[in-house]
Amino acid sequence: MKKNLLVISALGVLALACTTFGMPAALPAANPALSEAAPPAISAAADGSLAEIYARVNPGVVAIFAYGASAEGDALGSGFVVDMDGHIVTNMHVVSDAEMIEIDFPSGLMLEAEVIAEDPDSDLAVLRVDAAAEELHPLTLGDSALLRIGDPVIAIGNPYGLYNTLTTGIVSAKGRTGESMREAGESGFYLLGDMIQTDAAINPGNSGGPLLNLKGEVVGVNRSILTDAVTQSGNVVNSGLGFAVSSNIVRRVLPSLIAKGRYDYPYIGLGALSELRLQTVWVLALPYGYGVYITSIAAGSPAADAGLRAGTEEIPGVEGLFGGGDLILAIDGQTVRNFAEMISCIVLNAAPGDSVRFTVYRGGGTRDIPVVLGSRP
Repeated sequence: MKKNLLVISALGVLALACTTFGMPAALPAANPALSEAAPPAISAAADGSLAEIYARVNPGVVAIFAYGASAEGDALGSGFVVDMDGHIVTNMHVVSDAEMIEIDFPSGLMLEAEVIAEDPDSDLAVLRVDAAAEELHPLTLGDSALLRIGDPVIAIGNPYGLYNTLTTGIVSAKGRTGESMREAGESGFYLLGDMIQTDAAINPGNSGGPLLNLKGEVVGVNRSILTDAVTQSGNVVNSGLGFAVSSNIVRRVLPSLIAKGRYDYPYIGLGALSELRLQTVWVLALPYGYGVYITSIAAGSPAADAGLRAGTEEIPGVEGLFGGGDLILAIDGQTVRNFAEMISCIVLNAAPGDSVRFTVYRGGGTRDIPVVLGSRP
């Protein structure tokens, strides 16, 4: 099932940052001969200024028009070149179900793209164009783990169809989670972990464009906005709460998407509290104020096979919360403070078939429990 582009949350509107536009019913085929302009000149001096970074990086950032992408209309997003084979990374929600995809380069060249792979778990898609070498300017993936809260970042994309727009901001937070594009049965959607939060202006049309550090390296793929402001025409308004898929997620899944058309994500099969609050710690009589408290275990899952425990004991005067569940404190020795950190830790460091060590608090003490991860069903 295709997800709606707008998801209403208790905090506001979580909007995937692509936008829709109206086009004629009959569309001409993309034609490489539409432009023979040379690529933009690139500054020879790497002075580290925003202008120099933009001149160096912008030739690798493209506008994406996905015709017939949704019931709402055609979609507009952004993307960036990742190799000399013509592969382009964007968000899956920009191109999913599109009848035809047009790629517009900053040089003015327009080409039709084919979809190589779509990954609903990361909301990433890989496209490919048949372009001359002089048109391809691959961007470099940076290490998103090196980002610090407060580090400057740059977004380049096509908000509202305003081509080649640069905005700046900082890393506001790391390790955020959000709904992926993949359904998890009655429980909703699987979570996308290790997302970067930024106050760099991200608006509809920025989806799939790069979030960059001051070296000009891609540290994220801009994806969504959290806002409570919507215009009369239904467009969301930037609130300074933007989210990007981390480059280390991209680095992990991209080779498999190109080679096999898919990536297998590790699966545990448990539900848990997103985080602990003081009253919850008191009610559950936990000695720790951090960790992942298990509330449910899926039948036949790796968590069930390993013997992890969900809360089942009724607590007088408390509804919807049960005691006696395991509290996950660490995975392979790495402390996990909340559910978001657990998801990020597993996705970034493990694969289906791996045995990982869960350190849990149970019955007054801690113990290590090995869990052999499965593949997401």
